[in-house]
Amino acid sequence: MFNLPTFNLSRKVAIDLGTANSLVYVAGQGIVLNEPTVVAITTDDNKVVAVGTEAKEMLGRTPVNISASRPMRDGVIADYLITEAMLKYFLGKACGRTRIFKPEVMVSVPSGVTSVESRAVLDATVSAGAKEAYLIPEPLAAAVGARIPISEPSGSMVINIGGGTVEVAVICLGGLVVSNSARVAGNQIDEAIANHLRRTYNLIVGDRTAEMIKIQIGSALPLDDNPTLEVKGRDAIAGLPRTVELTSHEVTEAIQPPLKGIVGAIKNVLEQTPPELSSDVIDKGMVLTGGTALLRNIDKFLTQSTGVPAHIAENPILCVVYGVGTAIENLDVFKKSVRKR
Repeated sequence: MFNLPTFNLSRKVAIDLGTANSLVYVAGQGIVLNEPTVVAITTDDNKVVAVGTEAKEMLGRTPVNISASRPMRDGVIADYLITEAMLKYFLGKACGRTRIFKPEVMVSVPSGVTSVESRAVLDATVSAGAKEAYLIPEPLAAAVGARIPISEPSGSMVINIGGGTVEVAVICLGGLVVSNSARVAGNQIDEAIANHLRRTYNLIVGDRTAEMIKIQIGSALPLDDNPTLEVKGRDAIAGLPRTVELTSHEVTEAIQPPLKGIVGAIKNVLEQTPPELSSDVIDKGMVLTGGTALLRNIDKFLTQSTGVPAHIAENPILCVVYGVGTAIENLDVFKKSVRKR
């Protein structure tokens, strides 16, 4: 008798379900999708009109019968049905609309999520068409994606700063020793910029404009050349369109409160870290991942604020999805760290 080879025809899909952007990785193919976490639906019958980039273009510009929104808030599901529809769209793009075998799917979640929030993500993933659903803590996935040797008996600190949450963790021997999740990150930085414009200039701007300002002239520390940017919005008093000139130094000052919130989350973890691991962290420094790690001078700002060297990982936006992809491809190695439905 010959032993017939067994074939696993089920695809393995990894999803970084972020507040601002979602990335999808398929085992053997790499990243197949990187789109904003935005869904546009019709208000009368809740039909999905657009997902991702197309839906983001509609933010703040939709007619009365269409609503464009972000179904994830602070890294967790804010609207279950819309999140399920979005996951169906992602799996359809990753595996094809007509698929005989359901995929195995692993999703990253903030380390501070409750059991109810975890269950909501697992249920939405299975309802969207997954055969098996797994969850992995975001900081662990970020560390794996940043190529930090997490299995060694030495402490490593990773800080994943996304759109909705900052995830701080000290990792040793393949697990989280100390972790903290704070709901202060890129979105709160955008809000701080929009609030500054309203308070100082009586100018109302949308989320997309605030994000554009952050990307173009935002910095955690004052820039020497102090670049300026013309910002268009609506006058809060007259109600008419108006343009103001905004300086980089103004933006730096406006975003200090959320940045200090990120520093607070880091200090909270450093205070709880065992002394032996603290010395490892000082030697190695902190590794920054996530989209907000691209904010100018944030590494220098965090180094000044904590006294611990901060380094930005290569491709910080992709670290989490690469980590989730590595975990689902090596489930035996990560089985203690993941949660299964």
